[in-house]
This record gives sequence, C-alpha cells and structure tokens, in this order.
Amino acid sequence: MKILLATDGSKFSDAATQTIISQCQPQGAEVKVLNVVDVSFPIPTLYASEFREQSLKNGQAFVRQAEQPLTKAGFKVETAVEEGDPKSKIVEDAARWHVDLIIVGSHGRKGLERFLMGSVSDAVARHALCSVQVVRLPKNGHRTS
Repeated sequence: MKILLATDGSKFSDAATQTIISQCQPQGAEVKVLNVVDVSFPIPTLYASEFREQSLKNGQAFVRQAEQPLTKAGFKVETAVEEGDPKSKIVEDAARWHVDLIIVGSHGRKGLERFLMGSVSDAVARHALCSVQVVRLPKNGHRTS
C-alpha cells in the first residue's frame, strides 16, 4: 500500500502521523511524507528569497519530524518538500505517485477563518483520485488513540 502523508509540522500533522502508525501495517507499506511550501508573493519583496529559503528549511524539518517515528515503527519512508499551492500539489503528487491513501490532519477551522484560509483537507478530499483520511483532534486538542 502506498500512503501519502501531507504534513505542515503542526500537532494536527503529528496526529496524522500517529494514525498511520496505529492503523496501518508497516509490512508492504510505503509512506511518502510531503510538505508543500506556499511561497507565492503577490508583490515581489526584498525579503522574498530569504522567506523562501527559510520556508524550505522549515519544510525539511517538518518531513524529518514525521519520518522519524514512521521509520522507527518499521515503515519504508520517502520524503519530499515541494513548492506550490498545497491543495493542488498534494492531489497532483498523489496521482503522480499512484498512492492508495492520502492522510492529512485537519486544523478544524470554521466560519470566517475557514473562508479566508481555505481548507487543505477539504480540497484534497474533494479532488483526490484515491481515498483520503482526514485526522481531527478532539476538542481538548489531544489525540485519544
């Protein structure tokens, strides 16, 4: 089974990583850990290249953060950091890599914040060609499994 784990380094992504460990068998499973860095600037700025470099460095740290427990649990893991729109890039990469399942954490945004920020997990669930599991945290902010 091929699994794509989309991570942004948040506690929601950590919960998605733990979901793979608790729900999937490492034998025969390949996990691709992906961080998508959105470094688009509507107006070029003096600090754009510094921001891009720092964002890519953070992205590498996020995929390593997810890679370590997955590898320790016995999964075959590959990592990638890419630039672009996270919503479309996750769906495109899942199709290109022929994954069976995408696992992504949900930030649980509602109302105006959701309207303004959008929901990566919702967009991925609507447009992916494979199954998508959206991992949510309970209201207390801690995963129970």
